[in-house]
Amino acid sequence: MSTFNVPTKNEVSANNQAIFTQLEKGLGFVPNLYAAFAHSETALGNFLAIGNGKTSFSAKEKEVINLAVSQVNNCVYCLSAHTAIGKMNGFTEEQILELRVGKASFDTKLNALANFSRSVAENRGAATPEAVENLYAAGYTKGNLADAIILIGEITITNYFHKTTDVAVDFPVAQALEVATI
Repeated sequence: MSTFNVPTKNEVSANNQAIFTQLEKGLGFVPNLYAAFAHSETALGNFLAIGNGKTSFSAKEKEVINLAVSQVNNCVYCLSAHTAIGKMNGFTEEQILELRVGKASFDTKLNALANFSRSVAENRGAATPEAVENLYAAGYTKGNLADAIILIGEITITNYFHKTTDVAVDFPVAQALEVATI
């Protein structure tokens, strides 16, 4: 397998250099996965346009989706990044581990969202009728379902990109799940 390097700011286009500057200001650094998108003139900007789009979900709810889907796709980079982000959004380590398996015993509404997200990812877009019904029963709307599918697509992009490129993880590496946890 060839090595997919992480380009520096000086190795990318002027357009991507400007995006790197914005990321450095907002995040304090350019995550390796984002930098790797900058091999393309357009991929990083296109991806960030999706990621920065408006949604009906809170930051916490977005992390529920990111963690459940990244676990299904077994993406160590995204699990690591979203474990860190999940903690910044108030989740405990134990809650994060639970969310990764598509559950949230600590919150009924988040439980439905985690289960729905996992179901969509596991079934390649075809969530089980039960997962959809539980999403609605928890108070989510058809608009929320549409937004969830967009967010599932967004995290799936990064999951697949990392699984293909295997760029270095630049977040504290997420704890592996015990077989009994799954």
